[in-house]
Amino acid sequence: MSSRRLSRGVGTRTVRARVTVVAGLALTAAVTLGLVIFYLLQVGSAQRTADDQLRTYAAQVEQSARGGNWPHPLRGSALDSNAQAQVLAPDGTVLAATPALRGQGALYILPPGARTPVRQKAADTVLNGEVRVLGSRVTIGGGTVTIITVTTTDLLSQVDETFARLLLVGVPGILLLACGTVWLVVGRALRPVEHIRRSVTAITAADLSQRVPQPDTHDEIGDLARTMNDMLTRLDDSAARQRRFTADASHELRSPLAAIRTTLEVGLAHPEAATWPEIARRAVRQSERLETLVQELLVLARSDDRKLMARQNPVDLGELVEEVRVTSAASQVHVVLDRAKSGVVVIGDPEHLSRMVRNVLDNAVRHARHAVRVSVLDAPPGQVRIEIADDGPGVPTEERERVFDRFVRLDASRARTSGSSGLGLAIAKEITTAHGGRITLDEAPGGGALVVITLPSAAAG
Repeated sequence: MSSRRLSRGVGTRTVRARVTVVAGLALTAAVTLGLVIFYLLQVGSAQRTADDQLRTYAAQVEQSARGGNWPHPLRGSALDSNAQAQVLAPDGTVLAATPALRGQGALYILPPGARTPVRQKAADTVLNGEVRVLGSRVTIGGGTVTIITVTTTDLLSQVDETFARLLLVGVPGILLLACGTVWLVVGRALRPVEHIRRSVTAITAADLSQRVPQPDTHDEIGDLARTMNDMLTRLDDSAARQRRFTADASHELRSPLAAIRTTLEVGLAHPEAATWPEIARRAVRQSERLETLVQELLVLARSDDRKLMARQNPVDLGELVEEVRVTSAASQVHVVLDRAKSGVVVIGDPEHLSRMVRNVLDNAVRHARHAVRVSVLDAPPGQVRIEIADDGPGVPTEERERVFDRFVRLDASRARTSGSSGLGLAIAKEITTAHGGRITLDEAPGGGALVVITLPSAAAG
């Protein structure tokens, strides 16, 4: 276990190792580039310094000639003790020289039109190592001469030595220091991620109540922890709803099955006294209830799979509500329909929209005393509205959101004989949401419940 953790900690596949390698390579390249630029600047500076000193020395030599007569020997440079000078005639004859070059031929000559002196063989026996040379033509006493100033310098060698020392010693040292710093900093930054990983590993589907540790920071890792905790909260809520739904569904399915079985067992226990037609009618009623419940569960399953809007057709809500009203089961409650003069059209699945209206209407009829009013209206901008109001006892304010949950029956309608499974309004809400609308419950103007369904109009779509 420890060897695997160690290999994971130092392997190149970890984020920490990759960041350290990339940062080290980038820093090495940057430092090397900086040193190269520094080296070039130092070399250029040394060369410019030597050239400036030679140029000053050449001016000093020029000023030493009086009436075309050159001092013998020429005086040395006040700036560079290694500097030497020669004064050459146009034919290359040495007219004057510093003491160290007395008796030597021309070390360098300056060809006509050239700016760079050309080295001669005589220089090989006198000048060794790094040499800087400068040539200039001047007119002295009516004649043109060439002044050659030359120096042997070790500035370039010093710069090269310094650069090599920095390159061989400084770069590896900086690289090790930088990689160590990056390794520690990245490890410290990723420590909360490791804690999150361990926490997530410990979380199972059986217990989604645990949460990952959330660092008290406002960076990406803190956002990751908060996002994961939000996700776990949603998963926990979803699992809890799933468990409640499964428990409620199994209970609802068990009730009609148990009723059918009990009725048949009673009849079989006393076959000579059993009223088989009545037993059959009871079994049929429970079977119808069971079939309705299964159909409603299938609709909810389709809503969870986002399949409640498989078809998208223009639907005239006025005609759809009228058809639902006409085909509803006969009741003592009077249903009144108010339709807009112009067609109120939405885009959606006609079958599911019809089920939505039927579920809400059946619920209103079940609780109404005398009448239910259904209104289909335009609700600009870009919306349509269905209002279903009954004159029943209404719904308490604190229960108006809960009635759209699955398997919810309020105290006034808990009787199994009412035929309600507690899924009608939940299905209506799912269908409304799938069609981009919303459904709310309020109090009707004359008392009772008012269900308002708002959908996008076809014109808006």
